[in-house]
Amino acid sequence: MTVTIRFLGTAAFEIITADSKRVLIDPFLDNNPVSPYKVADLDNLDLLLVTHSAYDHLGDAESIMRRFPNLPLICGADVRGYLMHQGIESDRLHASPWGMMIEKAGIKVRPVYSRHWSYIQLENGQSFSSVPLGFIVYVGDDISIYHAGDTTLYGDMKLYGELYQPIVGLINVGVPEDHRGAEHGVSEYLSGEMDAKEAALACEWWGLKYAIPCHHDNPDLPEIVKFKAVLEEKRKKDKTAPEPIVLAPGETFQL
Repeated sequence: MTVTIRFLGTAAFEIITADSKRVLIDPFLDNNPVSPYKVADLDNLDLLLVTHSAYDHLGDAESIMRRFPNLPLICGADVRGYLMHQGIESDRLHASPWGMMIEKAGIKVRPVYSRHWSYIQLENGQSFSSVPLGFIVYVGDDISIYHAGDTTLYGDMKLYGELYQPIVGLINVGVPEDHRGAEHGVSEYLSGEMDAKEAALACEWWGLKYAIPCHHDNPDLPEIVKFKAVLEEKRKKDKTAPEPIVLAPGETFQL
């Protein structure tokens, strides 16, 4: 059977595994104008993953957990703490630090290092903070998918690539056209956590076969176009270099 990856805008993805399990990652849907569907449109879900507690990654995790009362979530300790505070049952919230692979809904997930931050603050000033995550999701025989979260470039990507050998990377590149940097005190970001050149290098270090850029809301943004061009230029010299697969929100890619 095939594995299907559907891009939902920003860093949200829906993955249908080889045995037809449905996984949702970083579910920023209802307030995401480019998402092809909203929480109310979801009809079934087997596993939810959240890389970190930023609004555009944590997204609608709380309402999705309420919509599906038996749904498990894999996340960091801050997301778990926050959702417990919001009344979600603790036994459905599975926090893992980097490296500690767990299995839920019959799907193995390995959290890996993400060089970023993860922090959420309530209106009363109470805050939750923990390590941000990337995920390697095992979706079929010898098929795994790496979701980068919001990482910057770091050298251990080479080691992870040698060890875990994911086939597909969902790689953050640049920033969305509609971003909220002002909420962090930054009126304009001059780059994302990784620019096109850095993200392409990360894909090489991971040894990916296919590289799908994310953290965008428009595939025609200059940094996404440049990312594709950088990898295509590398493939002219080395056919084993990662193949760029650029998706607009709502589009799918199949393995």
